[in-house]
Amino acid sequence: MRIERDDLRIERQSDGTTITPASLGLPSTPSWSINARTLRGGRRDGVELIRVDNGALAFDIVATRGMGLWRGQFQGAPVGWTSPVGDGPVHPAHVNLAGLGGFGWLDGFDELLARCGLEHNGPPGQDGPFAHGLHGRIQNIPAHQVSIEVSEAPPHELVVTGQVDEARLFGPRLRMMTRYSTTPGSNRLVVRDEFVNLGDRPTPLVILYHWNLGPPYLEAGARVVAAAETVVPQTTRAAEGIGHYDTFGSPEPGFAEQVYLYTLKGAGPEGRTAVMLRNASGDKAFVLWFATSQLPCFTLWKNTMGPNEGYVTGLEPATNYPNPKDFERRQGRFVELAPGASHVAELTLELLGSADAVAAVEEEIQGLQSGNGPEVHPNPCEPFAPA
Repeated sequence: MRIERDDLRIERQSDGTTITPASLGLPSTPSWSINARTLRGGRRDGVELIRVDNGALAFDIVATRGMGLWRGQFQGAPVGWTSPVGDGPVHPAHVNLAGLGGFGWLDGFDELLARCGLEHNGPPGQDGPFAHGLHGRIQNIPAHQVSIEVSEAPPHELVVTGQVDEARLFGPRLRMMTRYSTTPGSNRLVVRDEFVNLGDRPTPLVILYHWNLGPPYLEAGARVVAAAETVVPQTTRAAEGIGHYDTFGSPEPGFAEQVYLYTLKGAGPEGRTAVMLRNASGDKAFVLWFATSQLPCFTLWKNTMGPNEGYVTGLEPATNYPNPKDFERRQGRFVELAPGASHVAELTLELLGSADAVAAVEEEIQGLQSGNGPEVHPNPCEPFAPA
């Protein structure tokens, strides 16, 4: 069964659409639902939100905000974080990316998953005649050609797709084709993006997946587990915490963010790897599986401020590191797309809710590590970050 609408016009004219097994004449066990609606009021007015609940894992797709993920829920626990932006999801019309000296992106930032790119994904900066704001534009561009699909054959895959175009005169013309998929009763969500150069000249592409988590996965004693080859602090501030870069403390009002740049080890020709955030007791974890051939760089963002300021950490697989654009260009980390060419990035989110499940994934990651700890640099250094 497929529902497709250009720019969600049907949804804007209705109070919402809900799809359930009963509405399609499918078996009702396990129970699942998909609900598409338009939010009203305040800065969220006009935002198109699609909630997929597979019976175990639920997540909200914000079609109006670059097909990002707003919030999730697994086994009754929230998946995401509590942002100071409390009236979201914020419509892009209310986000001035050039404001705040190029940091206007932060005015709408409250997502579980925010994509950064596609022309730029680092700090604000000048690139020739153009000024780029923090993390680029893709997260604040509404999607079009959004569709909802439910496969007729068991296990009845639940799929939401959408396209987001980032294009301008005298610049690149890029299209992101996004596909979210899960199955009823599963603890997994697959995110697949294909980026296509629709222009007539070669175009550089950058993409960073900004996954953001707070409690119950983030807490005092929580730890990031990854098969790291190299770990480098991005700044002198991050260097202050290099001795405990992979562990977390309690909320600390006024905490100054720390960022660490990784290279990861992977298995097989694609370099399949995983990064896990596990809670202190080791009975809950958030895991990302991806291929280093598609996303060769990984960034850990630690921002453990007070609970009302944004107690959060970011797990960020990417094509490059979030450094100034000129620096990343010199390191050769952009993906160069010929006219008509594409680049695919696929990530699988897995939520774990038992000590045995967490231990099993941790053992698999340790197998990728092969018993050799990472090379940890005490200070920022090239080619990872400006020295």
